Amino acid sequence: MFTGSCLCGGIRFAIDGQLGAIQLCHCAQCRKAQGTPFAANTPVAAAAFKLQSGAELMNHFESSPGKQRAFCSRCGSPIYSRRASLPDVLRIRTGLLDQPLPVKPAWHAFVADKANWWTLADDDIPHFPGAAP
Repeated sequence: MFTGSCLCGGIRFAIDGQLGAIQLCHCAQCRKAQGTPFAANTPVAAAAFKLQSGAELMNHFESSPGKQRAFCSRCGSPIYSRRASLPDVLRIRTGLLDQPLPVKPAWHAFVADKANWWTLADDDIPHFPGAAP
């Protein structure tokens, strides 16, 4: 069981299931949605995500056709994204989780679009110019 919350604590959730490997996305949309050089996401089964409080604060934005981004309407924290093509998977923003995570980053995606001021670490995980396979 993992727990998490937004910055103001208004939205609280639990994940009763496995976390997927962390995905680091450098695309322009993720950078703008996070306000950071990349987004760190972990996929989880939508059925494992349990909203404990803050349903009235949860807002959604369709950032591109078929992609919804959920966020807190009070503090602006991004919570997760969901694709219409994968309705049973939520990509949870890993920085929201309270516990140490048992998963590590699996790859950097969209590195061809990365912020010009950000230097990628010389790490051991794959770098993909576009979407990861």
